[in-house]
Amino acid sequence: MLQDKVIFIRDLADCPPAYLDDPIRREFFEIVWLQNEEALHALQHDFQTLKGDWIYLIPPYRVHQLNKAGKKGVLISFKKELLEDDIKEFLLDVFRIFNIQGEFSCLQVNEENAKSLSAVYRLMEEEYQKDAANLIMLKALLKVLLLKLIQFKEHHFTLQDLHEKRVYEFMMLLEVQYLTERTADFYAEKLGISAKRLNQILKEKLNKTAVQLIHDRLILEAKRQIIHSENTMKEIAFKLGFQDRSYFSRFFKQHTGQTPQQFQEKVKSHVLTHENTLVEG
Repeated sequence: MLQDKVIFIRDLADCPPAYLDDPIRREFFEIVWLQNEEALHALQHDFQTLKGDWIYLIPPYRVHQLNKAGKKGVLISFKKELLEDDIKEFLLDVFRIFNIQGEFSCLQVNEENAKSLSAVYRLMEEEYQKDAANLIMLKALLKVLLLKLIQFKEHHFTLQDLHEKRVYEFMMLLEVQYLTERTADFYAEKLGISAKRLNQILKEKLNKTAVQLIHDRLILEAKRQIIHSENTMKEIAFKLGFQDRSYFSRFFKQHTGQTPQQFQEKVKSHVLTHENTLVEG
């Protein structure tokens, strides 16, 4: 369904199962905008059960599953390549609001901001529904929408520094190399700095070392594979570069507190017993 798409826009009430099940979906950023709804189950301990507008910003390769039944709102999904021609400073702000190094972000949107976003979304939807949609127009409108979300979350644009650009470069390199390169030395050499300096920068900006971020990325991919693929645990371990299934199981448990099998059963149980939620990996 998403094979030849770089952007996908749909009302949640009309979101087809083919989208939710499409493996290419993992490559997309997702904006899930719930309208006049309670916060999703996984976040209700933070927001109680207040009704309102909630925007979930889910970065690529995260393993949340949207159960849309009964929810009012819209979905905007887009590939990173749609923004790649923009300046790094803007991309860093986008990564920041999507919490690129974590699971997802959630914004509660007040009435004034909802009206502002709705005006942009209506233009996007109108263009998207055309038989010959103008991708340049959609890209421009998407950027406006993202800039508004950046304003809502941060209230002002953050000045970027060299260290933040290093973080951006590291995260982009990590997406390409994490399956085969798992040492700080490799990434530091590519960035032209020492491993010690790279770790200092990452600790300052993300509070994690290079190896910790590499391991986080492996765990996120492992969770995605466990949830969405039909592969056995042995096959998943091999795809992630683990020659031994038992070592993969120990690695997974060390970082999540549960074995891959326990995680799989927990997710299956959650999907069966909780409707209208984001399943948290």
